[in-house]
Amino acid sequence: MLLASRRVLTDTGFRPAALAIRAGRIENILPYPGPPLDRDGRAEDLGDLVLLPGLVDSHVHVNDPGRADWEGFDRATAAAAAGGITTIVDMPLNSSPVTTTVAALEAKRAALEGRARVDVGLWGGIVPGNAPEIVPLARAGVLGFKAFLSPSGIDEFPHVSHADLERALPRVAETGLPLLVHAEDPAILATAADPACGRRYDRYLATRPAEAEVSAIGYLIDLARRSSVPIHVVHVSSGAGALLIAEAQAEGVPISGETCPHYLTFAAEEIEEGATAYKCAPPIRQAAERDRLWEALTSGALSLVASDHSPCPPALKRFDSGDFAKAWGGVAGLELMLPAVWTGARRRGLPLERVSEWLSSAPARLAGLESRKGWIAPGYDADLVAFAPDDEWVVDPARLHQRHRVTPYAGRALTGRVHTTWLRGREVFHEGAARDAQHGRWLRGGT
Repeated sequence: MLLASRRVLTDTGFRPAALAIRAGRIENILPYPGPPLDRDGRAEDLGDLVLLPGLVDSHVHVNDPGRADWEGFDRATAAAAAGGITTIVDMPLNSSPVTTTVAALEAKRAALEGRARVDVGLWGGIVPGNAPEIVPLARAGVLGFKAFLSPSGIDEFPHVSHADLERALPRVAETGLPLLVHAEDPAILATAADPACGRRYDRYLATRPAEAEVSAIGYLIDLARRSSVPIHVVHVSSGAGALLIAEAQAEGVPISGETCPHYLTFAAEEIEEGATAYKCAPPIRQAAERDRLWEALTSGALSLVASDHSPCPPALKRFDSGDFAKAWGGVAGLELMLPAVWTGARRRGLPLERVSEWLSSAPARLAGLESRKGWIAPGYDADLVAFAPDDEWVVDPARLHQRHRVTPYAGRALTGRVHTTWLRGREVFHEGAARDAQHGRWLRGGT
């Protein structure tokens, strides 16, 4: 197969090029438009469509097995393909069983087999008492580990105390894999709790103050400094939290962080009463915090953007009452990550190359997949997305590919549209339609 475009993102930037693809990998990068192929070959010229490396989303809740009615591998990976995402890494919750044992890992692997349209990696979980499972989970193929410092919302996945985490850390160090942490201080959250916040978003926001995130990140920095285990802070929502990470990195502490499209897109001041589609934890904060997160991405303090796609059945969002205290906390935005981030980046004069770095190469590096995913280069998987960066459109939930068409992006004007997605050279999405072909593979760690 030969795939050509006047705008291909390579390691030297955008340039006209033709990609020679064989056996699912990029064999060579040739001058545009490339040589003619014999009658057994296929060639496609994308013209002015931008050709980017497939996105890697390192923070997805597929909820399968056990809660596949919340999403499931078939629908999650269809949404991923529609968003130009060719690799997802699934979190150890909210599936049932949670991925805290080798047996549970095997159940999840079996659940995705033959049902994934894109490639799937799996994080393992750390909960109180499962430290002996950490090394076996690594040997069985997880890409790293996730822990919560505050309640997760799922009873089967309790949060760890400082003592729990410090007992587990030597085992994590033995694996050489990263530790991902949900960073909110439970003591501060307990003090700020307001079960009667009702329909008012400002009262819900006050229950999860930025101070809780900053306190937890401070602890994780100290832990990383003492242990030398690479720690990654998921879904950073505050400028102060990002600043702490930047200061620690300047000292050489092995800590990194990510943020999410919803923190970069929305602002607390714009959220109406009862609009529980916006509820997530940590919460969406004020416009000033949104601007500081963009600054942290631009400076490199935060290394990547991940969706934290966390859907649920509509009833759990409590649309009938609009009660933020009772609604499930999670934003469904897997399919919209690329256009949402590009819309904000373009408005700020940031180039598409940086967006690709945040959404492809950096998350591939976090998950240990950088030798085959996240770049357009010879030897890499032919995971590619044709993107129209100037297309303007409005989000219609009825056209989304996720199981439940509930999203805070409904009616939002975005710039940039995914035209086609290829997984190892196979077309998995084209002009609004996900292909009904399950070519996705489990990306077993250590292989």
